[in-house]
Amino acid sequence: MAPETDPPFRRIAADLRRRITTGELAPGARVPSNRRLAQDWGVALATATKALTVLRSEGLVEARPRVGTVVAAAAPTTPAHQPSSEEGELSRERLVAAALGIADAEGLAALSMRAVAARLGVAPMTAYRYVTSKDELVLLAADAAFGEAGYPADPPAGWRPRLELGARTLWSLFRRHPWLAELGPVTRPLLLPNLLTHAEWALAALDGHGLSAATVLDIHVLFYSYIEGLAANLEREARAQAATGLTGDQWTDTRFAAFDTRAAAARFPVFTRLTAELDEGYDLDLDTLFESGLGTLLDGLAPRIEGAAGRD
Repeated sequence: MAPETDPPFRRIAADLRRRITTGELAPGARVPSNRRLAQDWGVALATATKALTVLRSEGLVEARPRVGTVVAAAAPTTPAHQPSSEEGELSRERLVAAALGIADAEGLAALSMRAVAARLGVAPMTAYRYVTSKDELVLLAADAAFGEAGYPADPPAGWRPRLELGARTLWSLFRRHPWLAELGPVTRPLLLPNLLTHAEWALAALDGHGLSAATVLDIHVLFYSYIEGLAANLEREARAQAATGLTGDQWTDTRFAAFDTRAAAARFPVFTRLTAELDEGYDLDLDTLFESGLGTLLDGLAPRIEGAAGRD
């Protein structure tokens, strides 16, 4: 146990270290999330995150994308890497890669300059020689994530196949990096080069059909908002699962088990009837919903796009 005089993050790290080394938390077991630790210990989220960062630098825990932090499969065979202020070991690319790893594994809230520096084993202030702030680092990481997929030099014929490809490409990136859906509202667009690549692809598909510039931009915002809006649920579900320890299906089962269908039948007859007709339950799969919604959205846009071309 760490002395009471130690900083809170060291006391939290010491308690988790004890639970790991005694076998209370076995290899592969999920470690309490930074949010849960913050609640249990009555500390700030940043303090809990710092405690997990210490254990990660010691090789006792590891981050798994969309799962959270788990106990490492085996104890480290080499001494834990100690922070170093050697600037020659650092680069902007390494900072961005570390930021991506943290955001993917723990969410955007866990990303900080201190956490990135700890992951790389450097002094926190060293990172500021390469980026000016956390906000800049977040944008650099987002731009790198959006740049992981591109488009063919020869686009498919027709506006619809082109938009379909653009939508599925963006969805795959949000799937890989769910935190991208939390960057900001569409009313404050991010002029990131790699994000603009996706915008250019969609705008080119809409261009040349007799639509006004404002209409083309409006349709593109609607198109992007559909993808981003649905993708926001990926990160929300990941956070909810980390906080509750329940999958979406498990959580729903517990709610329906306590749901008084008899009392609800009179007040919500359609809802009650529809749920009763689902013999095997309702499988709310976001990938399936994405494809269904994409088809519906493009069906609705077709008369407007093709009608404008016919009037041109």
